[in-house]
Amino acid sequence: MATEEVNKPPSLPPYSEMIFAAIDSLNDKNGSNRSAISTYIESTYGDLPEAHFNIMTEHLNKLKDSGEVVFLKNNYMRPNPNAPPKRGRGRPPKPKTGSSSSSSTPPADAYTGPPRARGRPPKPKDPLSVAAAPMKAAAAAGRGRGRPPKKESGDEETMITTTTVSAVTGPPRARGRPPKAKTEVPVV
Repeated sequence: MATEEVNKPPSLPPYSEMIFAAIDSLNDKNGSNRSAISTYIESTYGDLPEAHFNIMTEHLNKLKDSGEVVFLKNNYMRPNPNAPPKRGRGRPPKPKTGSSSSSSTPPADAYTGPPRARGRPPKPKDPLSVAAAPMKAAAAAGRGRGRPPKKESGDEETMITTTTVSAVTGPPRARGRPPKAKTEVPVV
């Protein structure tokens, strides 16, 4: 930076002032690009260092980082004082609630019990459900829960208990398709 100050003639104002003057005089609503700013500075101020474009780029980057100039779509412009502050990426942090609050008591809707356990909470114990339990047990006595067990084909006792007695007339049927009946053909 010291060499830039030596090479710059004493009549020139600082680069930040020249950049602000160029942006204000170009007065483009979408902003001004680097080459337009550089052209304006070259036409207004005659004696510029040889590395003018590089020096101007460095100053533009510094002004952009400090927030004095806004960089949008390859154009530089002055920030709008009425614009809301720019929000960063991601979710904003929760507000700090420290001891500096006006009252030391917690709000009325604050939960003060133990921390909640993971998962779904259990159903509440209802006194009416205890009276309904014997009725449920009586209704479920006829059948058990779930799918009934598979019956063996050779167990006649299980067949008799599960089916009506009139339906059982012979040996139990085998699994699968019955064999094709053979018809006798008369000999001619």
